[in-house]
Amino acid sequence: MHSQLSSGVTRIATSRRDNAFLVEGDDGLTLVDVGWATSPGLLLHTVADLGRKPTDIRRVILTHAHPDHVQGAGELRRHTGARILIHDADRAWLEAGRVPAHGRSGAVGRFIDHLPKLHWTPTIADGTVSDGEVVEGSGGLHVIHTPGHSPGHIVLLHEPSRTVLMGDAAFNRGKLAIGPAALAADPDLRPGSLARIPQDLRAVGFAHGAPMTGGDVDTFQRFLQLTAPPQQHADRDEPDEAEEATDGDEH
Repeated sequence: MHSQLSSGVTRIATSRRDNAFLVEGDDGLTLVDVGWATSPGLLLHTVADLGRKPTDIRRVILTHAHPDHVQGAGELRRHTGARILIHDADRAWLEAGRVPAHGRSGAVGRFIDHLPKLHWTPTIADGTVSDGEVVEGSGGLHVIHTPGHSPGHIVLLHEPSRTVLMGDAAFNRGKLAIGPAALAADPDLRPGSLARIPQDLRAVGFAHGAPMTGGDVDTFQRFLQLTAPPQQHADRDEPDEAEEATDGDEH
């Protein structure tokens, strides 16, 4: 299933829980995240439904190296010839084929990373992206480094439409959340990373959960304020709401 999130940005549901995003660029299409090993076939079918060819996907930008985002990346590249890009701080994870033993802060997270089904075929990146970069050919995707969930986690701002693609920096499964600390590499970094996301947005896409547009974007902006580091909302009087924002789950 696919739907237009904003001008030039298409949301593709790669499973009942996961989303990827296809962005119209200057030289073709940019895919943001791939998904599990079963996702490439669905993604290519969607590209065909949109009247495009597999080779129209010129690059894949991975928001981070967790299995539900990268497991199908190598297979998709084999069918499309697309370049795979990732932040340098997650590159070694992608190329190792798994999250390393130190890659989660909690025992539960470290346990699940031992499971073979959460590994992937080691995939060599074709290049890296860095904070502040506007990815060439992508139609205006601006990279925002948002470490915490993983060291090299990034959020992407589609500047022409003011659409932000959140990866796993936040989730919208019934309510907005930043996810359990045990599954993050350094959970204490997450509030500061969210504080880097611009305020003037028109749409929000999540790797996990329903997108937000229109008036719902105001709710998202309020969420960002509630999860900001203490020094940025010291005068706030709703501490319980910020605690609730840490609920959620992801791989």
